Amino acid sequence: MNEPASMRRTQVAVAVLTRADGAFLLASRPPGKPYAGYWEFPGGKVEPGETVHTALVRELHEELGIEVTHATPWITRYFDYPHAHVTLSFFRVSGWHGEPHAKEGQTLAWQTPGTIGVAPVLPANHPVFAALALPAVYGITQAGSDPAGFMPHLDNALEGGLRLIQVREKSMPAATLEAFARAVLARAQAHQARVLVNADVALVQRIGAQGVQLSAAQLGELGSRPDLPLVAASCHNAAELDRAEALGCDFALLSPLLPTPSHPGAPALGWDNFAALCTGRTLPIYALGGLGSADLDRARRHGAHGVALLRGAWL
Repeated sequence: MNEPASMRRTQVAVAVLTRADGAFLLASRPPGKPYAGYWEFPGGKVEPGETVHTALVRELHEELGIEVTHATPWITRYFDYPHAHVTLSFFRVSGWHGEPHAKEGQTLAWQTPGTIGVAPVLPANHPVFAALALPAVYGITQAGSDPAGFMPHLDNALEGGLRLIQVREKSMPAATLEAFARAVLARAQAHQARVLVNADVALVQRIGAQGVQLSAAQLGELGSRPDLPLVAASCHNAAELDRAEALGCDFALLSPLLPTPSHPGAPALGWDNFAALCTGRTLPIYALGGLGSADLDRARRHGAHGVALLRGAWL
């Protein structure tokens, strides 16, 4: 999505510092600044002649006394405060030298995704907390004609930490699919994992799953977002990503990134096109197509939130 052009906007580099245990850092705004005492992610304004990444590195050194070693682009937020209209470019920061400490009179607090223990928070950041609660890996079921045989693979993946699953079985008869989806959901709930169903809002509602994965065709047909906790979109180009953002989807799949065994010879986006399509997007994007779990870091370097896996999720 292009940045709104109706007003002059201030470019801001924002850091989501994330520890190995998944906790991320928030800082209170110091006295004398607008919204003093409100909590936000560290960062600051991009100065003339700076790239956003350069500004991020400088701001974190000035504010927290750390040297950034690993930062990847993530999502963008456009927000209008009474005192400023801002474009917030978020980075996931997972590597740095030094211990973060307050250098500008702010207070620091490490928080856990899904459980924010400080208040008040700057209003631009609330959707970011929801995005942070999305796991890095999104598993797409591959049961085919053997639903029972798939269940041990599902159990192993859940034991291994998989927490977001899409039930996608296009060749499965309707009655079998519903029974299969219910079985997947029961196992997932035992591990606090969330389940989406491919393209079938009614089935989601019948079984009590957490959300739906909309097809690209559904994106063009729907006039409003389905009333579900999670709504995701399957996208292949900029127009479909635009529509997913306009509809208020929580995240998107963007595919195919690389050639896949299931679609030999089909055109693939490649890493550069994928990164270009992710730039400036307001919703998290999972890379899909020809990937394994080992590709997560590379996908994130190109703007992805995480990777969506078919075969690779169940090995």
